[in-house]
Amino acid sequence: MTRKSHIKLRHIVPSIVTVFAICAGMTSIRMSLDGNLEMGLYLILLAVFLDAADGKLARFLDSASPFGAELDTLADFFNFGIAPGVLIYNTLYIGTEYANLGWLASLVLGVCCALRLARFNLSVKSTEVTLKKEDFFVGVPAPALASLALTPVFMELYGWENTDLPILRAVYIIAVGLLAVSTIPTFSIKHASIRRSQLPFVIVAAVVLIVCLMVYTWPTMIAVNFLYLASIPFSFFAQHKLAKEHTHPNAHSVD
Repeated sequence: MTRKSHIKLRHIVPSIVTVFAICAGMTSIRMSLDGNLEMGLYLILLAVFLDAADGKLARFLDSASPFGAELDTLADFFNFGIAPGVLIYNTLYIGTEYANLGWLASLVLGVCCALRLARFNLSVKSTEVTLKKEDFFVGVPAPALASLALTPVFMELYGWENTDLPILRAVYIIAVGLLAVSTIPTFSIKHASIRRSQLPFVIVAAVVLIVCLMVYTWPTMIAVNFLYLASIPFSFFAQHKLAKEHTHPNAHSVD
């Protein structure tokens, strides 16, 4: 009887990155409790980056595993459901007359994130449940959910006046949570493609975005979130058009 007592280091590298993402999410909560709001937000953004990196590493190193997938789901729930909710409550609602309303919004955000990730796990194991339609996601993915929900905090940090609207903020956060569990198609960047002639423009745009994130972090995040929300109607109609073309492939042909 033989038993493998060693595993290759490359098999655990993606899981190590996922653990670092969990540490970033947990530390973001500590930073928000200590009053260091900006560092807490930076750590959530770091968790978003690490979430994208661990999946890429797993595919690049050919080390994807059920254990890594489950760990990644748990990390996403904590980093994009729990940590943003706690940060929002500590920043905008704690100690105010709307504290209960703010906590309700944070609860809805966390629950919706959990429901989406549960549906994602089912989509991996079952052909009857899917979170993809062509080049679209079904609903808002978890990292985008966290970023959108934190928009009121970004606005608070940027110093926008007349944005202290606790009821409207709570309604917005709840609506964003519901977008995550909805069946509305949203654009998927990871499956997008461009023409070769467009590559220089895309590279320049990416550089400009990175520089803006480094220099004007919070207004850039606000702009990106608003653009993402504005793209949802376009993704809905684009996916609907593709579905009609697949259903009636010869509908536009001329006899």
